[in-house]
Amino acid sequence: MNTNYRRVPTRFGPETRFEVKPVPPAPFRATQETELERLKNRLLLRLLAELAEPEVNAYVRRAANEAAALAWVTPYPLLAFPALFEEKVENALLYAERQTSVRLRSAELVLV
Repeated sequence: MNTNYRRVPTRFGPETRFEVKPVPPAPFRATQETELERLKNRLLLRLLAELAEPEVNAYVRRAANEAAALAWVTPYPLLAFPALFEEKVENALLYAERQTSVRLRSAELVLV
């Protein structure tokens, strides 16, 4: 056994009890979530009905989901979503247009 071993006297204070009341990390927003989904679907369906090219549907749907995700982390998601949706859709349509032009140029290069 170790020669430096010695007992350390321990003393504990009086027992203290307290009640834990957990606070939710964010306010309950389940109703806002359903309203946000309804708003997203309404705006998305309106836009998809206006678009002539069905090949951009995937880009527009992805933009709507990204806008909803960004809006959800704001204090007022229902107010922020329409502006984010417009901005994301505009960028998605530009991206789809660039992709189409790249595909056409690539097809021309393959044929040459």
